[in-house]
Amino acid sequence: MAVTKLIEHGWLQEVDANLRHGEPLWRETGDGHGTTLVVTDAGLLAIGIQPLVVKTSVASHGGPCAQPEVKHPTLRIGTKQALLIAMLQRAEGATLQEIIAATGWQSHNARGAMSGTLGKKLGLVVVSAKEEARSRVYHIGQPA
Repeated sequence: MAVTKLIEHGWLQEVDANLRHGEPLWRETGDGHGTTLVVTDAGLLAIGIQPLVVKTSVASHGGPCAQPEVKHPTLRIGTKQALLIAMLQRAEGATLQEIIAATGWQSHNARGAMSGTLGKKLGLVVVSAKEEARSRVYHIGQPA
C-alpha cells in the first residue's frame, strides 16, 4: 500500500529491470522480465535531494544503482603527461608543434592526450585559441 501511494503521488516510478546488470527486481511481469522502482524528480525533491545529481548517476550507469567510488588520479613527476600539463599551464600555453617536439608524440597522440587523459580522466579543461603569430595555442582553462 505504501509503494502504491508513492507511485500515485508521482514520487516513484516503475521501469523495466535489467537483471543482467543486477538491478533489484520489484515485480515480475510474467514473460521472464520484471520491473524495478526508481525515484522521480518529485520524489527526490520531497526528501531534499537535487534531481540533477541522481540523473547523472543513472544515465552514466544505465540504471538506478549506487554511485561508484570516485578515484582521484595522482600525477607522477617526470612523465610526458606531467610535461604536457606543465606546458599547458604556462601563461603562453603551447602549440601542437611544441607539444610534439617536447614529448616525441605524433600529433594524434598529443590531441588524444589532451582530450582523453586530461579532459575526461583528469577533468581538466583544455581550451584552444587561434593566434596569428603561433597558429593554434592550447592551455588549461577554468571549468565553466
